[in-house]
Amino acid sequence: MQAMILKAPRPAEENPLAAVEVLEPAPGPDEIRIRVRACGVCHTDLHTVEGELNLFRLPIIPGHQIVGVVDQVGADVTCFRSGDRVGVAWLYSSCGQCDFCQRGLENLCDEARFTGLHADGGYAQYTVVPAAFAYPIPPGFSDLQAAPLLCAGVIGYRSLRLSEVQPGERVGLYGFGASAHVAIQIARHWGCEVFVFTRSEEHQQYARELGAAWVGEAQDDPPAPLASAITFAPAGWIVPEALRALRKGGTLAINAIHMSPIPEMEYRLLYGERTLRSVANMTRQDAEELLQLAAQIPIHTDVEVYPLDQANQVLQRLKDRQVRGAAVLEVP
Repeated sequence: MQAMILKAPRPAEENPLAAVEVLEPAPGPDEIRIRVRACGVCHTDLHTVEGELNLFRLPIIPGHQIVGVVDQVGADVTCFRSGDRVGVAWLYSSCGQCDFCQRGLENLCDEARFTGLHADGGYAQYTVVPAAFAYPIPPGFSDLQAAPLLCAGVIGYRSLRLSEVQPGERVGLYGFGASAHVAIQIARHWGCEVFVFTRSEEHQQYARELGAAWVGEAQDDPPAPLASAITFAPAGWIVPEALRALRKGGTLAINAIHMSPIPEMEYRLLYGERTLRSVANMTRQDAEELLQLAAQIPIHTDVEVYPLDQANQVLQRLKDRQVRGAAVLEVP
C-alpha cells in the first residue's frame, strides 16, 4: 500500500515524511482493517514529525483523524462488518483495568496508546485498529468533512466541557484553527456568547462569519469578562493573558498536548478562585457524544483537501497558520 512514513523527526520544512510502498496490515482477532478514504492533519501530527513528542517507535505512519470503510474483520469482532463506514481517533487503546479507566478517565491511562504515535495511523491506504476504539460515522457527513470531527471536533468538545462553560455564558477561544472552528459552532448551539482571540486577520474574519460576538488579539482587553476560556494555541505566553480576561470563579482550559513554557505571573491573575487546567487526550465517550451532537446541530467543517503525497506541504501550511478550518488528506 501507499503510505507517508516518518523515519526520523525533522522540522516540517525539511519534509520529514517519505512516500513509500509498505505491506498492507492484517487485523488481529479483536481488530478491524479500514480502507482509509480521508485523514485529517492535526497540530499533534506536526508535534510528532518534529520530535516534540516522545516517539515510541520509528518508523511510524502519522495521522489520527481517520475515516474509511471496514474491509476486513477479526474473528472475535461482532460490532462491525465489512462495508461499514467508521472513524478512528487519537485514543488507539487503553488497559480498561486501571483506576483511571474504571473511573471513565481512560484518557489518563498509563497504558494508553495513541493512533499515529504508538500505532500506525491514517497517512496510508489501510490501517488496523481495535474494534472497540472505532466509531460509526453519522450519515450526512462526507468522508472529508467527517475527518476533522475525530480529533479537532472531539478535543474541542472535551475542552468546552472542561472549561465548565454553561449554556448562555460567555466563553473565550484563544487561537482559531481546526478545533476552535468546531468548538464555536457547539458553543453557539448552546447559546453562548463567544469572543475569539487570534492575530490572523483572515481567522478573525472567519470567526465573525461563524458567529463570534467579538474578535481581537490575545493581548487585547475584551469588552466584558469571560466566564470560561480555552487556549488552542501551543503558546505558554497566552495563559496569563487569558487569565487576565477571566472573571472570578472562571475556568481556563488549555487544549495543547505540547506547549512552550508558561511565563512567571502574578498570583492575582489566578486569585479569585479561578481554575487553570489542562485537557489531556480524549475518551471514547467524548467521541461518541461529539459525533451525535455534530449530526444534531449539524456541524459544518470547513476543509482544505490535499492528496496524500502532499502531507509534508500540508504540515508546513499548518505550521505557518495558513490553513482555514481544517486540512484533510484524501487517500487514493
